[in-house]
Amino acid sequence: MKRRTLLQASPLLLGLGNAQAQATFPSKTIRYIVPVAAGGGSDMVGRALCERWAKVLGQSVVVDNIGGGGGVIASQNTARAPADGYTLMQGYVATHGTAPATRKLPYDAEKDFTPIGMIGSTPNVLCINTSLPSQNFKAFLDYVKQNPGRLSYGSAGAGSLTHLAAELFKLQTNSFMVHIPYRGIAPAITDLIGGQTQLMFPGLAAALPHIRSGRIRALAVTGTKRHPQVKDIPTLEEMGLKGFDAQQWYGVVGPANMPAPIVKVLNDALLNVLAQPDFKEKLSSEAVELMPMRPAEFAAYMKADLARWTQLAKTRNIQLDS
Repeated sequence: MKRRTLLQASPLLLGLGNAQAQATFPSKTIRYIVPVAAGGGSDMVGRALCERWAKVLGQSVVVDNIGGGGGVIASQNTARAPADGYTLMQGYVATHGTAPATRKLPYDAEKDFTPIGMIGSTPNVLCINTSLPSQNFKAFLDYVKQNPGRLSYGSAGAGSLTHLAAELFKLQTNSFMVHIPYRGIAPAITDLIGGQTQLMFPGLAAALPHIRSGRIRALAVTGTKRHPQVKDIPTLEEMGLKGFDAQQWYGVVGPANMPAPIVKVLNDALLNVLAQPDFKEKLSSEAVELMPMRPAEFAAYMKADLARWTQLAKTRNIQLDS
């Protein structure tokens, strides 16, 4: 009789235990997975966030760099972790946008994660080699139309945002250019400067030093508004390419089915960090504009971004597993 009573009570005790754990969250160190090797813009964003997030939460938030597989290994580690809030990941456009749109992955970008909140984004920039005669977007578009197939564009790799942004440009302008994929953004920019390719859509942070030095020419930026770092460069939207909102974004996700109270604690603390002036100043060095969002808003943003790239991949027949 006592054993039966204990068994009947155990779900209630478990529920009370969970409630107590949620009420005291966080009570130990939080692991924050950054899906790239140490160094570089994405890692800087993660470390700058965790330094300030830890102070708001009152617990250590430790960065764990897990590179490899374009973020696949990090994403799998996150998806398989306990949904208790102590393992989080810096999801970004590759892990939750372009990669699942172009490849078959061992995780579901929507179902296997809990959205915590957006951090911010940086636009891509239409850049051309300075030997081209075009001084503005309209002149360049005319030049492209007059030279079909004679121009090539570089990318950081097949299926990357730099690749898909250029394919979106080709689709919206009904133009044809040859894709030259590279192993990373640095060699692609080097060949753009050297004239081996004629155009590219690098992220603003990577392109900015070369734009300012005059080694490449910037004609337009992605996104819905001009970027404060390059206020004189118009958006592609202004140039008539409606809905061209391709951006390198960064956000925070956790394993699926995280308790709502824990998600709220994390999101509230994240919004606190995003409101700190020194954090905004720090990320501006990587041309990242902050985009504070509640979990539902961030979930909708990721869903729309994935849908955008999935549709483009189908339209352009970009399937990297075939």
